[in-house]
Amino acid sequence: MTEQRIETGRLVLRAWCPNDADELFRWARDPGVGPAAGWAPHESVEQSREIIATVLGAPENYALCERGTEAPIGAAGLKIGRASSDELALGTDGAELGYWLARPFWGRGYMSEAVRALIRHGFVNLGLTDVWGLHYAGNDRSRHVMERCGLTYVRTTEPRPHPVSGEPVREDVRRVSRAPWESSHIR
Repeated sequence: MTEQRIETGRLVLRAWCPNDADELFRWARDPGVGPAAGWAPHESVEQSREIIATVLGAPENYALCERGTEAPIGAAGLKIGRASSDELALGTDGAELGYWLARPFWGRGYMSEAVRALIRHGFVNLGLTDVWGLHYAGNDRSRHVMERCGLTYVRTTEPRPHPVSGEPVREDVRRVSRAPWESSHIR
């Protein structure tokens, strides 16, 4: 698990730990959260514990917490190089954003704050040249986060089955590169 801690004005991004399973399940069982990010709602605390061990414990994956508390309210991370989606097939100097936030915390700007911090971390500390994001066409919340954080539209994928529903979906691909990020006000 990553030892890195990233702090912003209102948030702490920290490593996931097995003790987070109850809180993860509390939020990840919501059917309005996971499918928008491409995963099925969690069915048990045990499943959440397994997801922490196998998915969220990967390098550069963070529990998103409000400052002053260690209780996770979401997740945000970077999948670097080959860990990224097959759709992107990135080299070692690129990363794919991934994130979700519990519904009670929507609309507060938390995810934009977390994504800005991750992009900064990726460019400054990890030496990345590009940060990529994918969101399902029609997921306006995710699109707005990416746009606010400087990711610009690149293309839309061909339809493929949604991992949960099986219905055909397209994803919009967005990217921010280091040079434009360095000269922007978004940093």
